[in-house]
Amino acid sequence: MRPVVLVVDDDRAFRELLVDILSSETYLLLEAGSAEAALEVLASRSVDLVITDQRMPGMDGVELTRRIRAGSTPPEVILMTAYGTIPRAVEAVRLGAADYITKPLESPAALRQLVRRVLGEREARQPDGETGEFLTRDPRTLELLALADRAAITDVTVLIVGESGSGKELLARRIHRKSRRAGGPFVAVNCAAIPENLAESELFGHEKGAFTGATQRRLGRFEQANSGTLFLDEIGELSEGVQAKLLRALEERTIERVGGNRPVEVDIRLLAATNRHLEAEVEAGRFRQDLFFRLDVVRLEIPPLRERPGDLELLVPALAAAVSDRLGVPPRSVSRPALEILQRHAWPGNVRELRNVLERALISATSDSIQPGDLPELGEGAATPPRPAGGPPALSLDEREKAAILEALEQTGGHREKAARLLGISVRTLYNRLRRYGIR
Repeated sequence: MRPVVLVVDDDRAFRELLVDILSSETYLLLEAGSAEAALEVLASRSVDLVITDQRMPGMDGVELTRRIRAGSTPPEVILMTAYGTIPRAVEAVRLGAADYITKPLESPAALRQLVRRVLGEREARQPDGETGEFLTRDPRTLELLALADRAAITDVTVLIVGESGSGKELLARRIHRKSRRAGGPFVAVNCAAIPENLAESELFGHEKGAFTGATQRRLGRFEQANSGTLFLDEIGELSEGVQAKLLRALEERTIERVGGNRPVEVDIRLLAATNRHLEAEVEAGRFRQDLFFRLDVVRLEIPPLRERPGDLELLVPALAAAVSDRLGVPPRSVSRPALEILQRHAWPGNVRELRNVLERALISATSDSIQPGDLPELGEGAATPPRPAGGPPALSLDEREKAAILEALEQTGGHREKAARLLGISVRTLYNRLRRYGIR
């Protein structure tokens, strides 16, 4: 489904320029001439991203950002600001805006790149559909949630381990919501989606003139998360140099912007996640042991969906209702024969794959309920029942990850971009995994 982008600016000519710049992308573009008109649009339909001017008659862009981000499922916000009003843009970032960009625009390409990044990160932050809750009746997962809730009331660092699409960010958001920092920002970063040469700037920010193209100071994710929670997903993708700076930031509670010469104090609670076996990464010399020990204070390992097939009876109706509302199609129940087919599938992409399957089924269905014929081809993989006590040892996380990659490639006929989408990872991450496991 195409991302929906709402452009808000009282200057009609500039608003139309922005729409024209973004029209080369695959977005559904909407316009509003004021913050008040934007709120009316948001009240009537789902939007993924709002690009708003900061200075407008009536309600300004910062207040609009505050109102937008106060919602239960808010869109992302990019604020446009003049050079002289950057402090107001920083305030908007603290209120939850994803980023800001200065007017006049540096270049159309810069705007397109920023929008692609923000929307890409938003997509990566939806591992468990649109339910907003971690739905389960599985005893092992319920025990995991209880441990997560106990960890939430402290400021302890938590390492969340699980396959792609299993709900790592959903669990991180639950921890933030139940913590004393719930009133502060929750900033999520997909480390695999950041180009290696930009990772340090993305996390710690940069000063104006720090490198070619750094035309203004930019706050990094640490400063954006100040007084709140910073969630680093796929942390195993960070280079060794960035790992060293991350360790220092965690130990000293200060960061230095790229090109800066003074420390900046930050007050954040760190949650990290990975679908890698970090102990093996440490042994192989790809991940710093001291950083691993700093992260692995409380470990939460989410069971994959195939090991908790009983959860589909909870997940399928909830996801189907949420997805039908977002797609604007009539709500439909899921027939028992269709549910049984879903329960037999191995779900290499976990809940993210389930959501995608239900999207296609809801579009295909013509009756009041989803029937087996409405489901897309799911392959022959069967779900793995939970391992009984005393049974053979379970597969390691690496072995399960390799098996999931092979199944995704088989389902997509070897098409790597489609396989990456199915698994819920970036193409670059998939290529790294292929090399790592020797998959040709």
